[in-house]
Amino acid sequence: MKLTPLDIKKQRFKQKVRGYDPVEVETFLEMVADEYESVLVEKNKRYEEASKLRVQLGDYKQVEKTLQETLMNAQQSVNQSRENSKREAEIIVREAELKAERILDEAREKLDKMKNEVSILKVQKESFAKRLKHLLESQIELINVLEIDDDLSSVNRSAAAPTGSNQDQLIADSPRDK
Repeated sequence: MKLTPLDIKKQRFKQKVRGYDPVEVETFLEMVADEYESVLVEKNKRYEEASKLRVQLGDYKQVEKTLQETLMNAQQSVNQSRENSKREAEIIVREAELKAERILDEAREKLDKMKNEVSILKVQKESFAKRLKHLLESQIELINVLEIDDDLSSVNRSAAAPTGSNQDQLIADSPRDK
């Protein structure tokens, strides 16, 4: 059975001949009831405060849980971003290496092509030089033949009117002596 301050105030005792002083008992009961009432009020306040604090604690725990989840998500995002950045950097490096290799291959191909062209030009130059030399030699031979023919025709003209001194001149100019 729960006692309330009102129960204490309304409590009546049987009187006996040699009992307690009723005024004193009632005063004491009144005092006890008042004190009990203040304790109950204080208890109710504390209970309400405890309830509020439990609610706040629950809210704070929820906020803490949310913050921890957010922090974990942020950490995961940072890690994921870091990994993605590393992968992207690796891809960029690989692409750059491949591009550089392609450029080098193209440059090597161009170099080989130029070397082939240079060797072809050298062969053509040598061939042209040989042909030119042969042509020049044949032209010199032709000039020599033409000079001999000119000398012979001048000899033939002179021979048409031979005189003694002209004959000696013709013999001296003869190509055999040259």
